[in-house]
Amino acid sequence: MPGATLTPDEYVDAIVQAAERDASIARVLREIVSLETAVRSSALDLVAAHLRVHSAAGDIIDCIHALKRDAVAQRIAERLAAPSAPAPGDPTTPPPG
Repeated sequence: MPGATLTPDEYVDAIVQAAERDASIARVLREIVSLETAVRSSALDLVAAHLRVHSAAGDIIDCIHALKRDAVAQRIAERLAAPSAPAPGDPTTPPPG
C-alpha cells in the first residue's frame, strides 16, 4: 500500500530537520537549492536514477522530486540561509586564529 504523499510544507520540514541534524546535509542542500532550476532538475534526475538502481526507498525518491520544485527549493534555501553555530569539534568549523 503506497504511503501518503507529503505536502510541500511537510517536505520542507522533513528536509530541513535532516539538515539540522547533520551539517554535511545542510551544506549539500544549500548547494543544491542554489542551482538554477534546469541544472538542479537535471542533477536530481541523475541522483534519482542512481538511487533507483540501488533500490532506494520511495520516500527518498519523493524527496528528490520535491527538491526539483522551485517553491520547495526556495523555502529550503530561506530556512537554511542562516546556518546555526557549528557544534564544537565540527569538522566544518575553521580553526581559531
